[in-house]
Amino acid sequence: MPTHTKTPRRVVVTGLGATTPVGGTIEQTWEAILAGRSGVRPLTQDWVAEHQLPVTFAGQIHTSPSDVLAKVEVRRNDPSGQFALIAAREAWADAGAPEIEPERLGVAIGSGIGGVWTLLDQWETLRTRGPRRVFPLTVPMLMPNGPAAAVSLDLTARAGAHCPVSACASGAEGMGLALDMIRWGQADMMVAGGTEAAIHPLPIAAFAAMTALSNRNDEPERASRPYDVNRDGFVIGEGAGLMVLEAEEHALARGARIYAELGGAGMSSDAYHITAGEPDGAGAARAMEAAVADGSLSMRDIIHINAHATSTPVGDLAETRAIHRAFGEHTADLAVTATKSMTGHLLGAAGALEAVLTALTLYHRQIPPTINLEDQDPQIDLDVVTGGPRALPDGDLAAVNNSFGFGGVNVALLLKSYS
Repeated sequence: MPTHTKTPRRVVVTGLGATTPVGGTIEQTWEAILAGRSGVRPLTQDWVAEHQLPVTFAGQIHTSPSDVLAKVEVRRNDPSGQFALIAAREAWADAGAPEIEPERLGVAIGSGIGGVWTLLDQWETLRTRGPRRVFPLTVPMLMPNGPAAAVSLDLTARAGAHCPVSACASGAEGMGLALDMIRWGQADMMVAGGTEAAIHPLPIAAFAAMTALSNRNDEPERASRPYDVNRDGFVIGEGAGLMVLEAEEHALARGARIYAELGGAGMSSDAYHITAGEPDGAGAARAMEAAVADGSLSMRDIIHINAHATSTPVGDLAETRAIHRAFGEHTADLAVTATKSMTGHLLGAAGALEAVLTALTLYHRQIPPTINLEDQDPQIDLDVVTGGPRALPDGDLAAVNNSFGFGGVNVALLLKSYS
């Protein structure tokens, strides 16, 4: 096959993997999400009291990497890399562990923050024990592309090992990059998504100083409450979500199971504020419109949105305005869900995990619920799925997954049912 093609190829999802606050596998995660179970719980580490952190809970990983990986793999990878390895191996096995020329397989795994645990732990080692005690693999462990490199090495993927770094849109941007690489013939398969491991005293203190985090310390499982009138900030989470993406012709030739089609990606930037999104949602609306157009659909073809919906007072409202701006009167026909209500906000891995969940939504024709929505903000006039999963009809379906990040980054992914 030539390195490039002049005719864009269809790209399908053939493998899924995740390690999250609600499950150590994609199967466990999906079951918990459909059941509406929260993965947010109190932080019991000594450093919470040591640093007098104002927020004492998070969406911590469900299954310790030390229960899954070899000791040497834990030792030589930052937690962000550990999460990526676990999710990548599961996704690859789920895709059937196909034989493929290494030069036709690539990786695109984003991270918003990278190896913060390694960076700060080794700084403490340097400060207290001197330079001779700093771990020799510190730099490859702390760099944001460390997880992408680790997965590339693990799978012998030689078509590229990419790492978009665009805050909370990083994982979704990785999927958009992978989509284009396959479309235009630079690869036949890509392992794509995001990973993050930033439940560390410094990011928690910094986000709290911005008043971005919920401080509902007395009932953490109810703290992430997108769209609720009493929402007071997001809940930090950790984990990884990855897809195996594949050229349709390649997947059909090997008889692969296909979950969905990744039909399009749209990206924009607000150029408005370093942390706040554009209040009227213009940039986010452009991203959604671009994703739908990239998939050769109309806005009226979309039936579902897995929203960014972090549970911040300003952010949820801005995204609502963006949805109305993009979809107009069709907004009333959209079924919206906010799975961060259960997982918390996985930062650079958030959009990737939510795209994985959107693929499962289309495959199983079940929209997961939003939990903790007890009193919907009257300014958020969306049809939010609550109380349990909502069944989707037969026929062709299309959904959008939104991811927005600090720096004004907006990424929307379009997924289509496949039959």
